[in-house]
Amino acid sequence: MNAELVKTFRFDAAHSLSGAPEGHKCRNLHGHGYRVDVQVAGPVDPKTGWVMDFGDLKRIVQPLIDSLDHQNLNDIPGLENSTSELLAKFLWDRITPSLPGPASLQAVVVWESDTSRCMYRGG
Repeated sequence: MNAELVKTFRFDAAHSLSGAPEGHKCRNLHGHGYRVDVQVAGPVDPKTGWVMDFGDLKRIVQPLIDSLDHQNLNDIPGLENSTSELLAKFLWDRITPSLPGPASLQAVVVWESDTSRCMYRGG
């Protein structure tokens, strides 16, 4: 049996998008109450009954979230152009090496508002 888990994290941060067209409102410094969904999949262990412990997933991801919280994302190396797409990849690249096998990262979803999100599946 295989299953997928999703754990949700939240943080607040500011950024500006220097790559946005001249005159676009997102070129200005502004903030978001971000929501990040981390989706993991794998076989369900017959002994524990889970793919992985949600607590273990939190121990892997929360320090990354804490490092972004109440920051200007543009000041973080690798996030100088902190679009939702590049933020999702940034998180993916840092979560993947820490996941215990056989669980695998399936998606990182970055919500910058209740109606706007980016889903990154690697690659």
